[in-house]
Amino acid sequence: MQESSSVAELARSLKAELDRYPAGGKLPSSRALVERFRVSPVTVSRALAQLAAEGLVVTRPGAGAYRAEPRPDARPAGDTSWQEVALSADAAAEIVPRAVDASGVLVTLAAPPPGVVEFNGGYLHPGLQPESAMAAALARAGRRPGAWGRPPTDGLPELREWFARGLGGTVTAADVLVTAGGQSALTTALRALAPPGAPVLVESPTYPGMLAIARAAGLRPVPVPLDTEGVRPELLTAAFRATGARVLVCQPLFQNPTGAVLAPARRAAVLRIAREAGAFVVEDDFARRLVHEDAGPLPPPLVADDQDGVVVHVSSLTKATSPSLRVGMLAARGPVLERLRAIHVVDSFFVPRPLQEAALELVGAPAWSRHLRAVAGELKSRRDTMAAALRLQVTELALPHIPSGGYHLWLRLPEGSEEAAFVAAALRAGVAVAPGRPYFSAEPPGGHVRVSFAGVAGAAEIAEGVRRLRTACDEVLR
Repeated sequence: MQESSSVAELARSLKAELDRYPAGGKLPSSRALVERFRVSPVTVSRALAQLAAEGLVVTRPGAGAYRAEPRPDARPAGDTSWQEVALSADAAAEIVPRAVDASGVLVTLAAPPPGVVEFNGGYLHPGLQPESAMAAALARAGRRPGAWGRPPTDGLPELREWFARGLGGTVTAADVLVTAGGQSALTTALRALAPPGAPVLVESPTYPGMLAIARAAGLRPVPVPLDTEGVRPELLTAAFRATGARVLVCQPLFQNPTGAVLAPARRAAVLRIAREAGAFVVEDDFARRLVHEDAGPLPPPLVADDQDGVVVHVSSLTKATSPSLRVGMLAARGPVLERLRAIHVVDSFFVPRPLQEAALELVGAPAWSRHLRAVAGELKSRRDTMAAALRLQVTELALPHIPSGGYHLWLRLPEGSEEAAFVAAALRAGVAVAPGRPYFSAEPPGGHVRVSFAGVAGAAEIAEGVRRLRTACDEVLR
């Protein structure tokens, strides 16, 4: 964060001085800029690269940086108003108009302004990521024979085998496709299993990114409420009967956002209900590698108990490593696998081989198990710190469930509170939280916010963020 700030500041300073040099004139050397601005050579290199990307300077290896020739006057902007009619005309012919709304996803992807505590994050803080292990894995992967060649479209056999072993049951490497992360896998699964206009059953509340995928594909998400033991079987049965849906999307382990774990008695019921309805269950197992130290033994994935090809399993390495290690998987049995494979190939051909090789190197190294143990301990500590601070300082926000996995807590606002007003007040106080509304496919039962403890630097920043939430509460909840 500090490095990127230094790069931006240096780039602004250099930009302000460009008028001192004629077109084609040489800028001071990198060494001179390092000494003058007291920054690292990497900062200078990145700042010059930023100016080069903006077309303001030209860098010549071994010679230095030069002011670029002036760009010709920009052409006047065209009239794109015709697109409004064209896009609306397409939607009018659709049974369920496709709605591409990424707002719920962007909340967790967008970096907040400097100085704002990031309780809205969806990934591990850089301090929790296995950066050294990933760098070493990438270096080793690049030296593997054929590392830059074309991989099999289904994924490297060794990586598929590793994923299959982690699922257990009778899943084999032949049942696995390697994907570009979990979001890509979910997109492939929903496109394969449901035609445009079809209903798809979803937990309520649920992951906004999945709702965005469904709506962008022209599907109709139908909510099935859950409680602390996961999706409710009696409501699931009623929903299948009322809608004729052929797909349920669920997160049985540390559900996002509630943290619920599907109870043992309900696991068999969900599979049985879906099988009787002739429907698939898309199991989004996103949090298995984000277990907390005190969780105890985890239940196996649903796909491990599935003998009839009901479950299409989705998981990835991304959440437990880095946003940029976008390596995930799909597992399924029967004819549906061929449909998943076809859509996957059409959309992306294959996941880049160097990334797959690096993933193999990472999970095969001793550092991998050490990393997972360290993350488990740190997430528990951060969860406890945040939960204790919330219950002590922000009593207005209800915390009905403390999960033993995942990276966030789900809070309910007092009855009648304005969720949007609270989220805005929190940002004014210097803390970013995720609003609850995007997690519901229909009308929510009340205001909620999701607060993440994984994307911040540590306990001190958690304490400061909760203190700022107290300020927001004082502004809008009293």
